[in-house]
Amino acid sequence: MSIPLLEYTPNSQNQRVEGYEVPSEDTPQPYRLTPTSEVPDIDAIIWAGYRQIFSEHLILKRHRQPFLESQLRNRAITVRDFIRGLGKTEVYWELVGETNSNYRLVDISLKRFLGRASYGKDEEIAWSIIIATKGLHGFIDTLLDSEEYLSNFGNDIVPFQRRRFKDRPFNLVNPRYDADYRNRLLGQYLEGRTFYQAVRTGESVQRGVRQAIPDTFLSMAASISPGGMNYQRSSDRARNYISSVKLPEMSKQVTETTVKPTEVALPYRYIPGNKTT
Repeated sequence: MSIPLLEYTPNSQNQRVEGYEVPSEDTPQPYRLTPTSEVPDIDAIIWAGYRQIFSEHLILKRHRQPFLESQLRNRAITVRDFIRGLGKTEVYWELVGETNSNYRLVDISLKRFLGRASYGKDEEIAWSIIIATKGLHGFIDTLLDSEEYLSNFGNDIVPFQRRRFKDRPFNLVNPRYDADYRNRLLGQYLEGRTFYQAVRTGESVQRGVRQAIPDTFLSMAASISPGGMNYQRSSDRARNYISSVKLPEMSKQVTETTVKPTEVALPYRYIPGNKTT
């Protein structure tokens, strides 16, 4: 018996409030499959699905799903089934699921499938329990069968980000190499050793391995004193220079000197027809 979704309190996000914005180039354009959709329209729907779920603006050949594409072109499945199939592929697990914690997986999946960010930690915990009990496929099924998905996208619309006002679009956010994934790679590199000790071949040496952790990089950089920035020495040198400079005497009476202009014979004075004074 699976654990039901825990209750959480939704906060006021943009997609929950009706706006008065004027449509522009930033307004989401839904991709809808209709009975009159032709081949170019279906190609655009397939491309929009890859862009939304895989975050690929140029579809990689090895990431394409020919079977799902063929079913959608033949109207054997709906757009919702096509999106469901993309979420259950090995590609989505490789790009998003394997490289992130369950909390970040929930946040990214909500952005990709429901077009909104998570309402907070409570919602991330609630959906993480679904992932732990039903797995990734059960989590995807629960999202696409939810009332929120059906009321906003139905069976024939590709999910999109609802009412974006700032930041980048959700499908441009890189889901890989978050802090937890970097720490996991660091743990694999250390092979179970502590951050304070690294074992070399034949000897055990205390090393500052902890300084290589990104979380402590700023504190390490702040502890380094760059050369040529001794402000105390610079201020003392400036004071000594000012005290040794001799200022000119300005109290004495200055005698005025008159400079008589000297006549200069310019070349044009010798040109015939020019009068000289």
